[in-house]
Amino acid sequence: MNKNVLITGASRGIGLDAAKVFAEHGCNLALCCHNSIDELKLLCAKLSNQYNISASAFCADVSDSKQSLQLIDNATRALGSIDILINNAGISIVGLICDLSDEDWMKIVNTNLSSVFYCSRSVLPQMIRRKSGKIINVSSVFGIYGASCEAAYSATKGGVNALTRSMAKELAISNIQVNAAAFGAIDTSMNDNLSDEEKKSLSAEIPADRFATSMEAGEFLYHIASSPSYMNGQIIQFDGGWI
Repeated sequence: MNKNVLITGASRGIGLDAAKVFAEHGCNLALCCHNSIDELKLLCAKLSNQYNISASAFCADVSDSKQSLQLIDNATRALGSIDILINNAGISIVGLICDLSDEDWMKIVNTNLSSVFYCSRSVLPQMIRRKSGKIINVSSVFGIYGASCEAAYSATKGGVNALTRSMAKELAISNIQVNAAAFGAIDTSMNDNLSDEEKKSLSAEIPADRFATSMEAGEFLYHIASSPSYMNGQIIQFDGGWI
């Protein structure tokens, strides 16, 4: 699949391994991070040399509307066009809802949900002109079922799911597909707050008896991107049979 792909939150975890998977399949990349630009530049250089692709690194706070628009402009100049947008940037704040501050609430809403709206809105004009494109939103099973002590995170992922379905219906006429991956327990730094014992206990609740690797999650995003265009508006769970 020779496509131009923009991935947000690409400096670690699912975004980083997704970049590796798409590069291996011959895709040109625009990778975005918020704080780790030097590491991301090294990754781009490595992927460019290894797979003979174009890979560029960008630093942007996608929770900010103006920076998201600038990111899309810069990535489009670097690649020529954006065929696939993967909205992966996200954070989690664990704690009781009574202890959640206004600032933390707005931070997680803007990072996890507003960023999806900002980046999608900015990339859509070129996709609509071409009458082709795919947007893949990284969501969570918590956006479907909710999670205790992660009310804000669950709310934002529920919003991502609703936005995914709405955009898919609106954009289908322009041959643009919008889907979301609802991930379960993935072995990334987002779960660093869990102790080894807590991870073992959680794994025991999952029929697969383990967390997924971030590489498996990246491969799943590639499979969504390469799926037939008739798959649209879907929230696809990837959770080892957990929920």
